[in-house]
Amino acid sequence: MGIASDTLDFILEVSKSTHPLEFIGMLRADENLIAYVFFLPGTVSSDENAVIQMDMMPLGLSYIGSVHSHPHPSSTKPSEQDLLMFAETGDYHIITCYPYEADNWKCYDSKGEERKLEVVEIELEEEEEEEEEEQDELRTREELRW
Repeated sequence: MGIASDTLDFILEVSKSTHPLEFIGMLRADENLIAYVFFLPGTVSSDENAVIQMDMMPLGLSYIGSVHSHPHPSSTKPSEQDLLMFAETGDYHIITCYPYEADNWKCYDSKGEERKLEVVEIELEEEEEEEEEEQDELRTREELRW
């Protein structure tokens, strides 16, 4: 399993932008590549923890784990509450920590054991497809105006 570099960059940027509060989200993968992060309504964050409302998960939306930030420097070790969540929400869990640079994160399995996660330089196809769809929609609107 790997993680798209753009996805990791997004995670680190969200961690920075929500600091000093924790953030939490869920991870999705395409085949063997973590490529998506999504957030659920009703999530509550503080400087001590973040609580995600799993009952707000849309039906049919799959996930392979979670991601959250620890606002305290050099603190990527899972807490007891983290371990409880890991056991219930997949097998890939990323924790970032302040100052949220490229090496301020770790990945854990459902038991809280550290695991390797390769960062993969890849352009995500969905972004290209969405851009093409937007361009097609704009062209259609222009044609309808004429």
